Amino acid sequence: MITREELERREEQWLAPYAMRSSQSRGRAYPEAEHAYRTAYQRDRDRIIHTTAFRRLEYKTQVFVYSEGDHYRNRLTHSIEVGQIGRTLARALGCNEDLIEAICLAHDLGHSPFGHVGEATLNILMCDHGGYNHQRQTYRIITELEHRYPEHMGLNLTYEVLEGVVKHDPDYAVADALDHTPEERGTLECQLSNLADEIAYNTSDLDDGLRSGILSPASVRTLDIAQQVLKSLNAPTNADLADTLMRHTFIRRLVKFEVGDTIAATQQNIEEAGLKNLADLRNRSHNIAGYSAEKQALNAELKKYLFDNFYRHYRVVRMATKAERLLRDLFTAYIEQPLQLPPETQQRAQEHPEGLHRVVCDYIAGMTDRYAIQEHKRLYDPEERA
Repeated sequence: MITREELERREEQWLAPYAMRSSQSRGRAYPEAEHAYRTAYQRDRDRIIHTTAFRRLEYKTQVFVYSEGDHYRNRLTHSIEVGQIGRTLARALGCNEDLIEAICLAHDLGHSPFGHVGEATLNILMCDHGGYNHQRQTYRIITELEHRYPEHMGLNLTYEVLEGVVKHDPDYAVADALDHTPEERGTLECQLSNLADEIAYNTSDLDDGLRSGILSPASVRTLDIAQQVLKSLNAPTNADLADTLMRHTFIRRLVKFEVGDTIAATQQNIEEAGLKNLADLRNRSHNIAGYSAEKQALNAELKKYLFDNFYRHYRVVRMATKAERLLRDLFTAYIEQPLQLPPETQQRAQEHPEGLHRVVCDYIAGMTDRYAIQEHKRLYDPEERA
């Protein structure tokens, strides 16, 4: 039997000096006995996977609503892809794979239905009541809203996983990180999770855009990064990216380019900084993990292209506009008549220190796209059974 102690010994042997070891964790808010054969970060990853919030991600929008088709990414498949890329980055750089996987799998738990338009809509609706942000909501889910243990609210995750959620955005606000040493850089596992997220959504959104026909192969080929990928594949510059096999090959090589550049650039930064240990990394004034300057510029072009041609395409905007109206309707209905809420939610609204608006926001944010659409019918269609 391979015990936790043995796993911790292997971490000590194999991880880089600047990596986060599970045996050196700053611990949990509520002390617990260590597990017999799982490290602290392995337990955290498992707790995240078993949450209700994680299962709900299957029917939460990445770009396309579930009704658009079965083969487009959703928040669950996106999170799994982020976790896979994160593990690869961590393994290559000698970091803790379990820690980065836990951060990656948790990073989108707080997303509302209908993706970023849902987040923006709830933020507007909550402007006089503290606003809404999916990253802060993720933190609330894992520390408060998921109630799975009789001894405490939340999942009681380790400090480093909570820190990874708080500092997932490299430009995190001091107020948000107040309880997690905002003056310190996040662990390298935390920093790499940011990049894994970006690599995953840039490449998968390009894939889904081509699959859907919204992005034309000809326009994608005009991107400098696309030309580099095609050249590396010895493919013609006018390769048909609408062809399924060609598209798969193209996206796979693009992911390889992004991951390889991140590993090489981060390793170079580590060497130039002369990092000797984790303290050296935490005391840096900026993140160590990153892209090369060339890849940074290519990615900026790719992100602008996706914004202009995919996220603002009329099909995507139409669904986003419908989603905004739907969420506004739900919010208004619950606020104007709270008795329409489930009994347990009504009780929480009476007891919660932030009151009705925050509880309604939590309730709507936890909905899947599918449930929100069904609930809207129940509230507004007289022929629909309540």
